[in-house]
Amino acid sequence: MVLCGGEGVRLRPLSYYFAKAMIPIGRRQKPLLEYVLRLMTRHGIRDIVLLVGYKSEQIMNYFCDGRKLGVRLRYVHDKAGREGTGGALLNAYEEGAVDADEELLVYYGDILSDIDLTKMCQIHARVGASATLALAKGYQIPVGAAKIDEDGRVIELVEKPELDIAVSIAIMVLQGSALKDLKALAESGRKRPDLMSDLIPLLIRSGRVVYSYVHNSFWYDVASTERYEKLDPEIVERLLSSLVLPPDHDKGEM
Repeated sequence: MVLCGGEGVRLRPLSYYFAKAMIPIGRRQKPLLEYVLRLMTRHGIRDIVLLVGYKSEQIMNYFCDGRKLGVRLRYVHDKAGREGTGGALLNAYEEGAVDADEELLVYYGDILSDIDLTKMCQIHARVGASATLALAKGYQIPVGAAKIDEDGRVIELVEKPELDIAVSIAIMVLQGSALKDLKALAESGRKRPDLMSDLIPLLIRSGRVVYSYVHNSFWYDVASTERYEKLDPEIVERLLSSLVLPPDHDKGEM
């Protein structure tokens, strides 16, 4: 399941013209969502639900039924008053696009990565988790960090340090049974429950196993105009170009 229905407010003015998932990436200028879908096909995922909303026609007209990528695509549209990440999954659940007996790979549609989805799903199954979160270490914050003594004097300043913490990269494997918890959240008054700030903490509080998949793969959050402008097309070409190369590339045909 790919979350690609948001308006992309932080990507304006680009998102005035493009659905967030359709912004062109790298030297090949392929849509961001194409990299996501082709990563999934690389790991044998063929049944994909796109949770769409804002400018959904762009996505549907480009990818259609998914046949050209070798996948089966289904589309579930946001509903008024039921937007957001949790609302999008609930819409899919209530429309029968997914059910509580399935294991769901949930991927936020503004994340570029070459993460090993196969290994992540295997770990999730092995530990019997309710949810498994993809985490990365070594997160570089975008501002300087100061060390201050007890008198308020700055004794050290490090520009954009890399922190040794595990951060979520907005990819997870979720047991379908957790959708019932999500529905209960919505019915309890959380009209727009969020997966990361509402559902995952609920699972942890209720004693369910929430596991981690800490990886060192490439990942990049294309969530704002600033982040988009800083995305080096050479990095995309070097690390992700194999996802969108023509099938006959290895034969020397272009």
